[in-house]
Amino acid sequence: MRLRQIALVARALDPVVADLCAVLGLEVGFRDPGVAEFGLHNAVMPVGTQFLEVVSPATEGTTAGRFLDKRGSDGGYMVILQTSDLAADRERMGALGVRIVWQVTLDDIATIHLHPRDVGGAIVSLDEPRPPESWRWGGPDWQAKARVGVVRAITGVTIAAAGPEQLAARWAEVFSIRRAGRELAIDGAVIRFVDEEPEGIVAVGLAAPGVERALAAARARALTAVRNSVWIGGVRFDLEQ
Repeated sequence: MRLRQIALVARALDPVVADLCAVLGLEVGFRDPGVAEFGLHNAVMPVGTQFLEVVSPATEGTTAGRFLDKRGSDGGYMVILQTSDLAADRERMGALGVRIVWQVTLDDIATIHLHPRDVGGAIVSLDEPRPPESWRWGGPDWQAKARVGVVRAITGVTIAAAGPEQLAARWAEVFSIRRAGRELAIDGAVIRFVDEEPEGIVAVGLAAPGVERALAAARARALTAVRNSVWIGGVRFDLEQ
């Protein structure tokens, strides 16, 4: 398993995207017309060979809109994991009673979205790109848009839950990932679970060679910045040198 993409959800798309690009030194690589199927519009920004995405409701009655109504603010929305054997994952998850709420198989990628009640903590997508280094959701020329001067990789995601140990165990079971207490170690990243409410994605870890530039940009935009962390779109970004 690899942590390939994190999605945020926002009432207003453009301001959050502008803050992410200005502070983290990123560039929008793709705006996917396909998300209109879910009543959304989006922007996807490469972080090295991983991705940050922001989605926003474009119509009434969307899952994202209900999430925003329930939460009362912008925040973390989806974790997208890359797998090398989606067929085996589907078989294991089926045995565990995990429902699939959406799926697609294309020439270059196969994807399943899991029922959030069967996993917990966040909406999760499991994707098998072909070839493995490709990423359809980043757009046709995402490599040319990748910027690594300020941040170069996503190193982790933190998920809040009332029962973090139980949720960590459930994720370890569902995704067949090694667990150490409240942490799951996957290829190059860590998924952490913390005892907080409301449930959901609360933080994203980033390898940040340009941490000082990021903090200065955040302060210039009047964003909250404490030590090496910056808050954008309701999510804390922890910048790790």
